[in-house]
Amino acid sequence: MSLLLDTCTLLWAWGHPGRLSPRLQGLLRDPRNPVWISAASAWELATKYRVGKLPRGAHILAEWDDRLARDGFRELAVSCRHALRAGSLPGPHRDPFDRMIAAQGLIEGLRVATPDEEIAALGADTIW
Repeated sequence: MSLLLDTCTLLWAWGHPGRLSPRLQGLLRDPRNPVWISAASAWELATKYRVGKLPRGAHILAEWDDRLARDGFRELAVSCRHALRAGSLPGPHRDPFDRMIAAQGLIEGLRVATPDEEIAALGADTIW
């Protein structure tokens, strides 16, 4: 199963793995399940750090590449196709990062690992 972690799931995987569901913990440990991280998550975390909503985020940003490599996570770039889909998704959810991750999951056929029901409401196939 190919997974796309939303931003909060990524943070929990790196800092508080006990907050992940037991099912998701098992999926992340299984090397047969490719795990993708959206460029939108990097953008979201950098933005939150810059505006003071992630005060201890400096080490996450500084160690980003090493953490991805250590965990075997794959980077998923944002394409124009993703952006067009994210902007066109129906529904009231206004978070552009969640919309992007939902769109990427839909286009790339990835299950979005998230506890956020708003991402499922955008049409993404989610798992928790």
